[in-house]
Amino acid sequence: MPRPRATSDSEILAATARAIGAHGPGKLTLAHVSAEAGVSPATLSQRFGSKRGLLLAFAADAAANADAPYRRARAAHDSPLAALHAATDEFAGHMSTPEEMANHLGMLQLDLSDPEFRVHAAEHTRAVDAALRELLTDAIARGELPSGTDVPRLARAVQITTDGSLLRWALTGDGDPGALLHDDLDHLLRRIP
Repeated sequence: MPRPRATSDSEILAATARAIGAHGPGKLTLAHVSAEAGVSPATLSQRFGSKRGLLLAFAADAAANADAPYRRARAAHDSPLAALHAATDEFAGHMSTPEEMANHLGMLQLDLSDPEFRVHAAEHTRAVDAALRELLTDAIARGELPSGTDVPRLARAVQITTDGSLLRWALTGDGDPGALLHDDLDHLLRRIP
């Protein structure tokens, strides 16, 4: 019987996210991830095969768990709109500097240019869209949004606002990303007829 792994794949993939934030996917090495995860580069090679294999596993895991922030937020908040803000606060909390966001955006280049990564990025986008639609539908049912709200269109607008707000913050460096995102979402939601 094999020994249990001291560091799980989930822990390694979380360390990969932190290492991407620090170095970007282009400059990332297995040594960066191994130092962040507290495992040897040989362990990473055994489990993932290569840097590309590790990044693909990271992308697949991100897609499989894209709705997790929304599920956590919904479990913690009675209000669907409060849960929406909590989930977006979590995203903003992952970005402490514009450079860190730029490093994470390096994954977008892989997502757009490499078909294997694009599959995971599309799954991620669809999962976030489904989670947003569920939250917004619940917000309508609870009277937080007007009945007749175009849920698919609003879910898309929320994604665009979230991405755009964080990108604008990274470009200007002005303010707190969480506060700016919260304000931008409130502005969007107030405009719902």
